[in-house]
Amino acid sequence: MKRPTQKDVARRAGVSRSTVSYVLNDQTQLKIPISDETRQRVMEAIDELGYEPDARAQSLRLGHTNIVGVIIPVIQNPFFWQILSGISDGLQEAGYSLHLSHHPLDFQQEANTIRQLRRQPVDGFILLAAAKYLLPGLADYLRQAGRPVVEITSAKAEFDHVVHAYTSGTRALMTHLLELGHRRIGFVYGTAREVQGFDRLLIYRDVLKEAGLSANNTYEVHCGEQLEEAYQAAYTLLNRPNRPTAVLVINDMLAIAVMRAASDLGLTIPGDLSVASFDDIPFASYTLPRLTTVSGMAESSGREAVRLLLNRLMEPDLPQQVTTAEVQLIVRESTGAACLPEKG
Repeated sequence: MKRPTQKDVARRAGVSRSTVSYVLNDQTQLKIPISDETRQRVMEAIDELGYEPDARAQSLRLGHTNIVGVIIPVIQNPFFWQILSGISDGLQEAGYSLHLSHHPLDFQQEANTIRQLRRQPVDGFILLAAAKYLLPGLADYLRQAGRPVVEITSAKAEFDHVVHAYTSGTRALMTHLLELGHRRIGFVYGTAREVQGFDRLLIYRDVLKEAGLSANNTYEVHCGEQLEEAYQAAYTLLNRPNRPTAVLVINDMLAIAVMRAASDLGLTIPGDLSVASFDDIPFASYTLPRLTTVSGMAESSGREAVRLLLNRLMEPDLPQQVTTAEVQLIVRESTGAACLPEKG
């Protein structure tokens, strides 16, 4: 069935097409008088025909789309979906919708992402990663697009940004493990790029050094961001004769793989091994045992990014906006007192 047009509405209401346009756009400031009776006839015709305005045409005419482009680099990790939920809620409350683009660190996909963004006009962008971690073509596109950009990042960034750093949370988590008597503390560091988790890795090293345990960085293992990679790294680490008594994991998602590796080696958690991680994804409350983690308050971070973007849209000349997201250590059942005899 043919989609109804403004011309069809005008014909049904017995008015000109321009009158329909004025009513739809509520252009009461114009000097063309439109009576309440005429306005009512137009609205009734719209309802009867099921007419819907062309969003693209409206955006070109009004100069804005009420759509925000959200770029997500990782779709496997539920933590990013929690941030996305906060962004979505914040945008809906403000009368905006979102256009989601997945941007893995892949040069072929980069071209596809840029092509999609050019086809879908948006009022601004929210990045669930720092622009400096994107591939250069997409980062350049965002700089040249002439629209506001907000980054959710773990460090200083070039655009408005929410600093989502785990530095204080890592220190609190390491202190928790040291107070439980752990001295051999490992770190399964699974990232696509090493710098992506420096807000955790560097503090881990600092706390070990402060505790006189700097030699224990031999328990630091680096791997990719996939579950199997974390499993293999943890299996090798935990199979050592002088294995760690506790392990930090870069995120909750990979911590699940580490717990599986421990189980396959016959280790109990937390009896033989304490496991702790970061993000507080929903699964963290349902693993066996429940996972000790540092919560990044993901949904509130997403809402804060929306607030910064709306501020920038209303006042383009604002100085750079920077806010810091809160983090919180949540102690659950996966961490306990060190039980193995310590060895040199």
